[in-house]
Amino acid sequence: MKNVNIVIVDDSPFQIALLRDLLTENGFNVVGEASSLEETIEVVTNTKPDLVTMDMTIPGTDGFECTREIHKINSNIKVIIVSSMMDDEIVRKARKTHVSGYAQKPVDAEELTLLINRVMADEELFSELDGLYSAVFREALLDVFNKLTKTIPEVTNENNENVEKVSKGISIVMGVIGKYSGRIIFDASFETAQKMSGALLKRDPKNNEEVLNVMSEIANMAAGNACSMINKKNKIFGLRVAPPTTFHGESINISKAELEIIYSANAKTQFGDLSISIGFGRGEGEWMSII
Repeated sequence: MKNVNIVIVDDSPFQIALLRDLLTENGFNVVGEASSLEETIEVVTNTKPDLVTMDMTIPGTDGFECTREIHKINSNIKVIIVSSMMDDEIVRKARKTHVSGYAQKPVDAEELTLLINRVMADEELFSELDGLYSAVFREALLDVFNKLTKTIPEVTNENNENVEKVSKGISIVMGVIGKYSGRIIFDASFETAQKMSGALLKRDPKNNEEVLNVMSEIANMAAGNACSMINKKNKIFGLRVAPPTTFHGESINISKAELEIIYSANAKTQFGDLSISIGFGRGEGEWMSII
């Protein structure tokens, strides 16, 4: 990642000194500081920073007005709030004002560094994700099956096509949030799901709801393990899996998503076939916070 040039906006000389030392010690370039709206406009115009840390309490104005003026100068400049005040109303206004993230004072050096790196992550980071996510998800799926059933599926029909998915009967859909957003789909027939559920429960499933719950948890474990493995490779990703949504029945079609990278495959198990599809897009990702 390139060197990040930062301007500090705060009405407290003490806080400016603390932030300057913290940021400098962690490899960032502090190129200016300001304590009023006028100073902010002048310093940002002259230094052209990549990012501004913004206090909320500025004499005669506030962090939101300063942010709007910064984005008039250059809409690509990232702003993160660093303030002792933080509540639901501030968060709502911050999102509306296109603030990229926030940290509450007193800030932790490691957490603030991670926050800035996530906000400033560039094409290089997305390329890193593209190069590793398919192998990681494949490994996680095989590992979960090995641990649960003492079998290893055969992965076939690997491809990168972004097309509409036609369900075999049960589709488990999960969102991924973090630096990048994504979508994961696990799909199987009722027959495969029933055999798999029976093997894991060591009895016949009581009803279809129990079958759906088993499949949902298998998908959740595989997806969660994969995201954890990706985060271990680079914690800037900060990926987390949203709760699964289960669709079941006949004639279920899942439309293709607005994703930039896609990995799909079929896993041949002793219970039947299971298909997986994982994709990511840049987008704005999750709003970043260390509160």
